[in-house]
Amino acid sequence: MRPFGTLVFVAFLVFLAWLFWPLLRPSVEQARRSGALLSAPAPSALPHPLPGRGLTDTWGGARSGGRKHEGIDIFAPRDTPIRATTEGIVLNVGPNTLGGRTVMLLGPGGQRHYYAHLNRYPDLSEGDWVNAGDVVGYVGDSGNARGTPPHLHYGIYTANGAINPYPLLRAGQK
Repeated sequence: MRPFGTLVFVAFLVFLAWLFWPLLRPSVEQARRSGALLSAPAPSALPHPLPGRGLTDTWGGARSGGRKHEGIDIFAPRDTPIRATTEGIVLNVGPNTLGGRTVMLLGPGGQRHYYAHLNRYPDLSEGDWVNAGDVVGYVGDSGNARGTPPHLHYGIYTANGAINPYPLLRAGQK
């Protein structure tokens, strides 16, 4: 009788897996993609998030409250589409005090790519997958940039803190 009970139990587990697979599949897929991103090497070059716009290295500039600028600013007309510089998973879409409307992506090597001062968002949600070149926002002046010329603040964060995105973007233009 015991082998029959085990067989029924296994059959029941298979049935539950089949029944709930549509609910579990997105989580399994996101876990697989997250693992692949974390184990992939960090990029040595990135495409420009605002193709055709000039690049200036504004990294490290003094900011209010004794802060240093942890990214670069790329100026463009309001509502210019901002392109993802890498494939990745959307970690956050929403406002914060300094950046205003922001998007954060998890990219290869576990790097977090930060897009700030957006005017508005496309239809993005936490957990969405984006490819390099997909629109992740539109240039604005939200957050502590209110009233300044519209621009994208683009930053990259690693486990060891912020890194300068300028050399990676320049390398991507060659």
